[in-house]
Amino acid sequence: MAQVTIYHNPRCSKSRQTLALLEEHNCEIQIIEYLKQPATFGELQQILTLLNKAPRDIMRTKETEYKDLGLNNSDTTEQALIEAMVTTPKLMERPIVLANNKAAIGRPPESVLDII
Repeated sequence: MAQVTIYHNPRCSKSRQTLALLEEHNCEIQIIEYLKQPATFGELQQILTLLNKAPRDIMRTKETEYKDLGLNNSDTTEQALIEAMVTTPKLMERPIVLANNKAAIGRPPESVLDII
């Protein structure tokens, strides 16, 4: 039985579909509602490393806050982008699943099957 962590938003259909998929595969699931319990700077750094992605790759760039915070400026540092996701967690793409020292974004939900 795979032990997985999901950064989950219950209001997001893709997040709910991904959670249901993990349940179907009998995973032992730790659910983190990241809007209530945001990821720390260190956790986001680890997630980015596991995903092999840059901060902007896991950001919801169409959110109003993205532009309002000036994050669309190409001079914004990676550190500032990560800090923005810590302080404004809705900017983080969802869901993100961690399992077996790997990570995947559940878009589409089936993409998480590669890591469990």
